[in-house]
This record gives sequence, C-alpha cells and structure tokens, in this order.
Amino acid sequence: MQASHDGLDHGERDPQAMNVYDLDASDPSGTLVDRGGLDAAQVQHIGLLMGALGRLREAEQELSEASLKYMKLNETDMRALHFLIVSANRGEMATPGAIAAHLKISSASTTKLLDRLERGGHIVRSAHPTDRRALTISITPETHEVARNTVGRQQAKRFHAAARLTAAEREVVIRFLDDMANEITIGTEDWPAQHDA
Repeated sequence: MQASHDGLDHGERDPQAMNVYDLDASDPSGTLVDRGGLDAAQVQHIGLLMGALGRLREAEQELSEASLKYMKLNETDMRALHFLIVSANRGEMATPGAIAAHLKISSASTTKLLDRLERGGHIVRSAHPTDRRALTISITPETHEVARNTVGRQQAKRFHAAARLTAAEREVVIRFLDDMANEITIGTEDWPAQHDA
C-alpha cells in the first residue's frame, strides 16, 4: 500500500483523529437526522463515510490554497483560467459573456477580472473572427504551462483513484455523489430569509 502525506496507508484511519462528522457528535438529539431504521453500527459506518468526504474536502482545500498562493491569484481567477483551458482543449472560443455565465458574475465583474488577468500576463484579448463587436479570451502559453504542471497535474491524480474501482463500484459512487449533491442543493424553501436569521 502507498503511504499518504500523513504517514498512514490509503484506507487506514488515524484512531486518534476526531470525526467531526460523526452523527452522535454533531446531532446527538436527532434534531437534524432521523435515525429510524438504522442501528448503532449503521449510524457509525455512515459517520465514517462522512469523515472520508470531510478528508476529501480538506485535501481539495489544501490544494486550492497552495495553487492560489503559488500563482498569486484568487479563486475566481483560477476558475476563469480553468474555463479558458477547457475551452481551448475543446476548440471553442471563450468570450467575456461565456466566462461571466460560467462564473455566475456580472459583466462589470468580468471586465475587472479580465483586466486583472491581462495585467498579470495570464490572458490575451483578441478580436472575434466573426463578430466584430465581440472579443475572445485565451490563456497565455506560460500561464497554461504553470497551471498544468501544478494544480492540473495534482488534480489529474483523481483519475487514479477512480481507475482503481470496478465499473460497478464507479456506478455506485456516481449515484451516491449525485444523490448527495441533490440532497444538499439549496432551494428557496430550505434556507431562511436573511431577516429571519
């Protein structure tokens, strides 16, 4: 087994580590989660799964912070650069409007973002080949190479974890992750209005 950065083998858990996602610790009174139909062993096992998800989020956060620090960019900048890389890989032209839609930010915020990235030498604005009123945005080769050799190379290692699963196991994981994403997606009826808080 390959050792991880904390000295533990993959799949081995630190017995001293606190699982803050353990249901009995985070919801001892059962206010948030109905435990009906689950015995204590099942609840504990689900807690271990939630702990694994927590460790994944922590690893992602550490990687994100390291890449932001290395490239001296903020999270929105990095998301914009990733969008530009994917657009280029697909042979698609990225426009300011497409970037704004992807990042879910206003046109004014997009202009400020692009100005900042252009000043830093990360992007190039070019005339659109068919629409004289529009621009296309591309990532510079230098920034593309740095991003690929740092955060891109590290993120690509996710593929190895997925490849170690069987096709049937991957289907279970896909179904689980999609189901969990649907469960935690915030709807207007799920989140209190600001004046209610």
